[in-house]
Amino acid sequence: MPYVKGKTTVSEINFLASSHVIAHTYQISDEGVTANVQGRKVVPAGTVYPANDNTAIGITYTDTDVTEGPQPGSVIIEAWILEERLPVALTAEAKTALAATSKIKFKQSVGG
Repeated sequence: MPYVKGKTTVSEINFLASSHVIAHTYQISDEGVTANVQGRKVVPAGTVYPANDNTAIGITYTDTDVTEGPQPGSVIIEAWILEERLPVALTAEAKTALAATSKIKFKQSVGG
């Protein structure tokens, strides 16, 4: 008997405006992350790390599954980002902190 799962659709929106990206590995926390319909706790790519406030030091590069607790994840510290494509809008505090602690720059996309 084969093992068959239901079909899952994934939506990945490209928020990078350049091919030059520098990312470091950080421990991604599971605090405050709610489970999706499959019961998995996933921090999506494009999330401000560690929080969308004055503590921001980068933006997550890939989805990170933290269902089993904190996990290592890739955090962008240098790149051009299309801000309007991020999953959650940046706060003014986060944008100021990113400018001070990383080399992330923001660009408006052409044609949305």
